[in-house]
Amino acid sequence: MSDTANVEQRRTAGRSVPPTRALALTYRVVLRQLASRGRIIALTALALVSTVAGFALGQADADLEAGVRLVSGLGFAVIIPVVSLVFGGAAIGDLREDKTLVYLWLRPMDRWPLVVGAFLAALTLTTPITLIPVVAAAVLAGSGGGLVAATVIAGLVAVIAYCAVFTLLGVALRRFIVWGLAYVLIWEGFIALGGAGVARFAIRKYTRSIIVDRTGVDLDLADFSQMTGIIVPLLAGVVALALASWRLARQDID
Repeated sequence: MSDTANVEQRRTAGRSVPPTRALALTYRVVLRQLASRGRIIALTALALVSTVAGFALGQADADLEAGVRLVSGLGFAVIIPVVSLVFGGAAIGDLREDKTLVYLWLRPMDRWPLVVGAFLAALTLTTPITLIPVVAAAVLAGSGGGLVAATVIAGLVAVIAYCAVFTLLGVALRRFIVWGLAYVLIWEGFIALGGAGVARFAIRKYTRSIIVDRTGVDLDLADFSQMTGIIVPLLAGVVALALASWRLARQDID
């Protein structure tokens, strides 16, 4: 009998772990793995840059457009995607690197609870670290409640979509940080500006569209309705998690 067959036999032997229990187990393990003090301090410091910038903008009595450009250009172009990449990619990627994933993988349970549990752990950490400082920047910029509401809605959509997509990267690729940064900085930052077709694959286009729809301030890479800006990234997140589950079920874990 082959090694793969032996592994599969051991994995499926005995009573299968219920999905809810498997999800909760994965969530606890991954959350503990991700929540290192150094990582949280470093990423929180990065996110607080937006709050400081928002305070400085408010002190200068900047207008709504300046506030929108600050939030979209710093919060949604750098802070939210980068923090989501670190946590989302590491949710599975770190477990694989330190050989912890094999212990979960060999348990008799479906693969989707493992992926969803890891995604939820990443989301648990990413959401407060990014949204609290970025929303605070919108408040301190003094640009009005429209920008604050837009930041909350677009921020929630962005965090969910980015964490899901980067969880997939962590499952599929070992150098997920490199590929994730290439997506955020090169694809979304430059290539997506070149045409409407490629821009459809940029999460930033949809989150900016939410902000534009609610504030009326014109931004590049933002021409969808608010509803489209919400629905498409969330659907992309569901697809990413489904692909991650499929990929994890078919790859060898050592």
